[in-house]
Amino acid sequence: MKKLMIAFCALMISHAVSAQYDPAFRFGIKAGANLSNINGSNDLKLGSGGNAFNFKDNSNRSLGFVGGVFFRFGRNFYIQPEFLLSQKGGKFNIYKDGVQNSEGKVDVRFSNLDVPVLFGMRVAKLFRINVGPMASLRMSSNGKIGDSFDQLTGDNSDAEFKNRLAYGYQAGVGLDFGRLSVDVRYEGNFTDIAKVKFNNATTAAQFGKKSNLFQATLGLAIF
Repeated sequence: MKKLMIAFCALMISHAVSAQYDPAFRFGIKAGANLSNINGSNDLKLGSGGNAFNFKDNSNRSLGFVGGVFFRFGRNFYIQPEFLLSQKGGKFNIYKDGVQNSEGKVDVRFSNLDVPVLFGMRVAKLFRINVGPMASLRMSSNGKIGDSFDQLTGDNSDAEFKNRLAYGYQAGVGLDFGRLSVDVRYEGNFTDIAKVKFNNATTAAQFGKKSNLFQATLGLAIF
């Protein structure tokens, strides 16, 4: 039975990487990982004197899952829309009166439905480059931004994600091996994703303005 399973897997892999597979239309599934971060041009400071709170960018990236389906129309020049469930996030350092809190950071995570539409070109038989716009619908978040502000400010703040529908772009390169494809991309946002209200007034500083990530995926064309 074990030998039969090995032979079956080898047959499926051989079929997937068949060089004869090069249709003008592809539909398939893909999955991989995101390395994401959230940062802005300015750190956020709330309060003054002996009651000051600082939230600063942290360069560490969060690891998340991405997966979904793709459609590709064309060969040497193509359009590739995708529908992806994507886990994103970032980390922020927290300081109260210049001293870092006990945890030292806030780990923010949220789940999105991403719809990139990529315009691509095949440079060689296997190699592709692509770029295009993306819409990202936030579906859920872990709420740790709001929890952290409430803990530090005594419920005087209201931290929230805004622009539930954000806009951005993706750009990257890919390789095709028959039905298998490998893609590596960078994703950036045009839209701010967070704001902070303090003492019932919106602060002048923006916190965690935009997100960005590096993404690697493996795809399989079903037909």
